[in-house]
Amino acid sequence: MIKKRVSMKDIAQRLGISTALVSYVLNGKLSDRINKATASLVKDTAKEMGYQPNLLAKSLRNSKSYTIGLILADIANPFSAHLARIIEDEAKKSEYTVIFGSADESHLKFNDLVQTFLSRQVDGFIIAAVEGAEELLRSLKEQNIPCVLIDRYFSGIEMNAVTTNNYQVSYDGIMKLRQNGFNRIGMLHLKSSLTPMTERVRGYQDAVSKDNTYTGDRYLIGIDEPDLKLQVVSAIDQLVSRDEPVDALFFASNLLAMEGLIHIRNLNLRVPEDIGILCFDQSAAYNLFYCPLSYIEQPINEIGEQAVTILLNSIDNSELPVQDLVLESRLVMERSALKTS
Repeated sequence: MIKKRVSMKDIAQRLGISTALVSYVLNGKLSDRINKATASLVKDTAKEMGYQPNLLAKSLRNSKSYTIGLILADIANPFSAHLARIIEDEAKKSEYTVIFGSADESHLKFNDLVQTFLSRQVDGFIIAAVEGAEELLRSLKEQNIPCVLIDRYFSGIEMNAVTTNNYQVSYDGIMKLRQNGFNRIGMLHLKSSLTPMTERVRGYQDAVSKDNTYTGDRYLIGIDEPDLKLQVVSAIDQLVSRDEPVDALFFASNLLAMEGLIHIRNLNLRVPEDIGILCFDQSAAYNLFYCPLSYIEQPINEIGEQAVTILLNSIDNSELPVQDLVLESRLVMERSALKTS
């Protein structure tokens, strides 16, 4: 037998007060005019009776679905998975539900997800876009659909965005390696035209160019993600077997770092005695490595929280100006980046 849904009227009858008063309390209205003890009693009674708000009725009243569409580039990446949880928890505080999908770095899948979420009448999007997404993003903007880009942005498209200082923190990390005595610093990065990776590469290039003996991109190697494991192995083999081998490596993502660290151990290279290590992004797996690893920590919690705040504000007020928020990542230098004699 299906249990009867508890209504505000049921709570009002239990307490001997008006249904309107119960509604004001549970919907957070007139809080400055309602006795705090009464409000607390209403909330406690609602919880005790198992009251659940009627979200369908609420959405019809406010012309909202109270859902957010979250599109991630690759949910398999620990960074994306952590970010999804933060966004989901933050949205829940405002009684929003998050439906999400992984584009798996595919332009076609990204387009399909946007259309699917639009058919479900989401109130807005939080998007970690893929390469080639510019046209669809412009279409969302023209339709005045609230959106916030996270991690990645596109020049020429004026949209809300929450990103990090990829260039500066990469530059600072390489300069710190140089200050610690590393002279031939290599970098492995994903081949991508998207801003996070291009900015990390630019930070690396500007830092190593401070050394007048450095010519070109001798120690810089791009990796194709579909063939990541084999290409990382090949790249490291190249860099450590040259006449002037690298004495430090900067991995531009945690996926590159994990594969690279495995191969470095297979080569019996000692960290940091034979090679220094700096990784972009943190990973719990780093704790399993025998040497404490240096890494760049992105403010994932703040990225998620700010993205939700900006989006919900945009949903409530379409006239708000575009926000472009750049958050600071943190450079954590451990023993893997300390040169030993």
